[in-house]
Parts: sequence; structure tokens; C-alpha cells
Amino acid sequence: MRAGTDRLPRMADPPPRPRVRVVLGDAASRRGAPDRARADLDEQTPVGEALVKGLVRAQLALALRLALVVAAGLGTLPLLFAAAPAVGEFKVFGVHLPWLLLGVLSFPFLVLVGAAYVRWAERNEQDFVALIRRPER
Repeated sequence: MRAGTDRLPRMADPPPRPRVRVVLGDAASRRGAPDRARADLDEQTPVGEALVKGLVRAQLALALRLALVVAAGLGTLPLLFAAAPAVGEFKVFGVHLPWLLLGVLSFPFLVLVGAAYVRWAERNEQDFVALIRRPER
């Protein structure tokens, strides 16, 4: 090695960055008080348990009401045909009315009841979420 090359000239160090003080007081005051209902759910307090039981009760009541609609709609047809045999002998497009009602038209009826259940159950859940996210007064 040649003399003086073993040591390379150093570049000047960059100037130190100025210190910045971070204050979180403004962010904490904007956030507001913690949401008590959500905390009750997370901590599984009696209040949170009551909220969840209310949702479960609403969903169960909806299911039972629609089950009664299905039972009344489909369950009374065989009774009608047994009580009035002339109605059971009536033909539509060459098919006996009981076969048409119970074998064909019952499926769209069940699909409509199922779609109504899904819509109303989701509405119950949205109401529950709105209750949880509602700011306390």
C-alpha cells in the first residue's frame, strides 16, 4: 500500500436531527370516554350478558313466529283437503291441486320465508350493533 491511502478521508457526519416532542393529550381528549356497552360485552359483565340475551331472544322470537307461519301455511293444506275432498279433486293443468300446492308451490313459499328470516335477522343484528355503538348520553 502506498503511504496515506490506508486512511480515507471521512465525510462530515450529518447534523443531528432536532428533537421533537410528541404530545398525545389532544388525541386523547378527542377520543372521548370509552364505550361502556362495548366494554360490558368484552368483559362479559352482567350488562353485556343481558345485551346478548336480548339479541338471542329477539332472534328466537323471529324464528318461532316464522315457524308458525310455515306450520300454518303448509300444515293446514292437508287438513283442508281432508275436510273438503272436492277441493282435493280439483285439477289445474291436469294436476291435482294438492300435488301442485304441496309438491310445487311449497318450495317458493319456503324460499320466501327463508329470505324474510335472513332479512329480519340481519336487521335485528344491525339494531344490536347500533345499540352497542350508540354514544352514551
